[in-house]
Amino acid sequence: MQTIQTPQQLRLWTVKEYHYLTKIGVLHPTEKLELLEGQIVRMAAKGTSHTVATRRTAKLLENLLNNQAAIYTQDPITLNDYSEPEPDIIVVIPDSLDYFEHHPKPSDIHLIIEVADSSLEYDLTIKSEAYAKSNIKEYWVLDVNERQLHIFRQPTSEGYKNCFILTEEEEINLSHFSQIRLSIQAMLPPKI
Repeated sequence: MQTIQTPQQLRLWTVKEYHYLTKIGVLHPTEKLELLEGQIVRMAAKGTSHTVATRRTAKLLENLLNNQAAIYTQDPITLNDYSEPEPDIIVVIPDSLDYFEHHPKPSDIHLIIEVADSSLEYDLTIKSEAYAKSNIKEYWVLDVNERQLHIFRQPTSEGYKNCFILTEEEEINLSHFSQIRLSIQAMLPPKI
């Protein structure tokens, strides 16, 4: 008879323990893992559409923001003692030491973008809940398959109050940089 564990039976890992597991070799640095809500999660493999959309979006943001913010791709952030995810793109307050002393935390973050090809459901539910609870002001999920952008704003402990979807023909302004307007189509891989 197989025992099924309920969420109450899970042992949650802290960020400190997660780093220690890597340091002593239990978790190999080349493994694609992240810590979210105390659970060590294997990250989905990245297809070419995911990679292209991440590069295009990061470059677009770098050009439009022109040093008003720093753009990092697939780097860790620390949400709290139990979460250190590695979003595809983060737009953060520039730091003179380039976050040498700590990973960016929610108060440093203007925007998080996850690019989804195989991880859409996870990004729209589990990650959006974790980001909302951590008070990430703006969160986007770029769906490369359906060629649309899911926008989440106004975080609460229950989730985001303001959620909507834009198609590739539309544009969006960043909440923190209202003068910056992005074309959804420019963020996506080219149509073949």
